[in-house]
Amino acid sequence: MKKVICECGHENPYGTELCESCGKPLKDQGKGLVNMRYEGAARRSQTYSKTIVDKIWNFFSSVKVGIWIIVLTLLASSLGTIFPQEMFIPPGERASIYYREEYGTAGQLFYQLGFHNLYSSWWYMLLVAALGTSIIVASIDRFFPLHRALKTQRVSRHPGFMQRQRLYSRTAADDGAKEKIRLAKDTLKKKRYNVREENGNLLAEKGRFSRWGPYVNHIGLIIFLIGATLRLFPEMYLDDHIWVREGQTVEVKGTGGEYSVRNEEFLIEFYDDEDERFINNPQQASAVAKTYQTTVTLLQQSSETIGAGAEPEEVQEYAIRVNDPLSFEGFSLYQVDFKLNELSEFTFAVEPEDGSDNEMFSETIDVNLYDPEVFYELDNGFTVEILEYFPNYVFENNEPGTVNRIPDNPRLIVEITPPGEDEGEMSMIGIQVNNPFSEENEYRLRMVDFDTNHVSALAVRRDRTIPILIAGGIIFMIGLVQGSYWHHRRMWIQERDGELMLAGHANKNWNALKKDFDWLSEQTGLPKPEDQAEEETTGQRDEGVNSNNDNAGTDKQ
Repeated sequence: MKKVICECGHENPYGTELCESCGKPLKDQGKGLVNMRYEGAARRSQTYSKTIVDKIWNFFSSVKVGIWIIVLTLLASSLGTIFPQEMFIPPGERASIYYREEYGTAGQLFYQLGFHNLYSSWWYMLLVAALGTSIIVASIDRFFPLHRALKTQRVSRHPGFMQRQRLYSRTAADDGAKEKIRLAKDTLKKKRYNVREENGNLLAEKGRFSRWGPYVNHIGLIIFLIGATLRLFPEMYLDDHIWVREGQTVEVKGTGGEYSVRNEEFLIEFYDDEDERFINNPQQASAVAKTYQTTVTLLQQSSETIGAGAEPEEVQEYAIRVNDPLSFEGFSLYQVDFKLNELSEFTFAVEPEDGSDNEMFSETIDVNLYDPEVFYELDNGFTVEILEYFPNYVFENNEPGTVNRIPDNPRLIVEITPPGEDEGEMSMIGIQVNNPFSEENEYRLRMVDFDTNHVSALAVRRDRTIPILIAGGIIFMIGLVQGSYWHHRRMWIQERDGELMLAGHANKNWNALKKDFDWLSEQTGLPKPEDQAEEETTGQRDEGVNSNNDNAGTDKQ
């Protein structure tokens, strides 16, 4: 597309409405105010529309498209707040079961639609990417033409540019016009205007930096979106949990085996019945935890000895309380939950089915419910083999299974083989459960004792995106303040062909510009420019009144 050459000799890109140099209107030579949006500069989205790249660019540069993307993103984000996201459900719960049991059919639908992990879903990230693309394309489409137009503007402007500004006046230049212009230059400098002079004409400008406020705003948004997107990568953001039983050592997730914690002791305190908080319901006091903490030892293993079987080094001992985490190497361990008296061990004895007492059956076996052995051999010749183990037993679809690996409802399928026998007797055992698989079984496992353990849930968190999010937020606020509390004001004062012309433009807050012109008129005696937008409105109103009067007169006749 050919460039548009103005009469001043400046070559303007195709689609430019105002000459970038002298300001002469290149389009719409009729009456009315000149289009000062983006200084009349040519934007790529308004000039190119042939190739597929042009169409994609024009699509994302549209403000309407950007608004619709924002609306869709907000609607999608609100869907994820109907029920808690999976990361916020109780640790150890299976999402497929939790949502159905807690929220019924609506919760099951919420899970099946994938809304339980909405903010990391591919379609939501596609919306975020589309929003970021829209912001970047729309900003580039407007920033560079605006920057070029403001940078190349001359002091002396075309009369057509002057007379079609909103604030404009034209009077005959008297003998003191040049002195008034010189005085105006000094006066405007006192008002902190940046004044440029060319051939006796003035351009006074103030607050141009505010024009870049929206673009600084957009830069902050882009940085913020980048930070939010980086939270999908485990190296940048981690929010997980670990269950640590008393006396147990567990690897800290995300450390690659370098760090682990050992639960030394779990401590919990409940409110007293006489506490004033429960004066109306003292029975509830003993059920509400006052404080709970986990005393842990942080262990570190060097990268050279990971997997080599070397003993880790004790780094520190720390009492983790609610809102008082253990922090190290960018990780933080928070106390988030606990479980008292979790089953940890069953003690069984082999005895006859008829319950007869015999000294040969006094021997017992201990079954670790966290990691049971497969084969147990007793001194009396009996052997016990665990064929199947279901820590949290459920029976679904006509098949036994387990909800998770936590021994809340343990069941074991065992085979008891008497001494000298090749085949054993099978049965299922558990809490108050002892079901033989055959009525001909002669022996059974009887539970004689059990042991429990306290378990502590620690949240493992690492967030390296916080500095990025803070930087994006600060830049966003800077752009917001820059574009909201300042505005771009310009005054043109020219003497041409015996006439004194004044014009002014502001991107907003026209009253402030009018007051500056009033103050300038008082100080220098220059005429006040008139608001042509108000004149057009008044003229249209007068025409409407006259038309109504004419119609009324016709009706009377």
